[in-house]
Amino acid sequence: MKIKQVEELVGITKKNIRFYEEQGLLNVARAENGYREYNLADVRRLKEIKLLRSLSIPIGEMKALFSKDKSLHELLSRQLDILDEEKSNIEKLKFLCNEMIASSSTLESLNTDIYLNQMDRMAKEGVNFMNVQKIDIRKRKLFVTALISGILIVLFCIPLVVLAFTGLMTDVNLSENPIEALPIALFVAVPVILLTGTIMAFVGRIREIEGGEEDEASKY
Repeated sequence: MKIKQVEELVGITKKNIRFYEEQGLLNVARAENGYREYNLADVRRLKEIKLLRSLSIPIGEMKALFSKDKSLHELLSRQLDILDEEKSNIEKLKFLCNEMIASSSTLESLNTDIYLNQMDRMAKEGVNFMNVQKIDIRKRKLFVTALISGILIVLFCIPLVVLAFTGLMTDVNLSENPIEALPIALFVAVPVILLTGTIMAFVGRIREIEGGEEDEASKY
């Protein structure tokens, strides 16, 4: 069966199916024409992946399961331990939030030093807080990388468009040779289309970064 049918049967997007193939969780046979040909065993494996990912089982753990290095019991027992740790962590974060609410503080009267010191003590005891510096700096790096890449491509494309247009227009008198207008237009259109597509992709990428990117494999 084709990947479109698999999408409908399993409820996993084509992009994620490809991702799982790249990660070695799925090995799809190819037909004589070179196209992937999915079978019922592939559908079952994707349903297994969907189930385990829904339980937040990491990709690496699933690889160990599928390669028989770990049993399902071992995998789920380990996941229970992780969930218990996360539950304990969340309860401590809730306690801190409730403590701040009970203090009836406003933003203006909030004593940040007291709570930051308390968080430092809790962190030493094993409580995990979000690493603001690491996450925010990573987003900034992604933005800067996309910005630089976009600018370089645009700077490359603009001179190409100008040179293609001016160079060809000086060589050919379109009023005397109207037949040659079509190949000239096509030659000029290629870099214009490339430039337009690059700008659109760049804008979309910036919006994606600013909105916060999600791990495709963790959507279910």
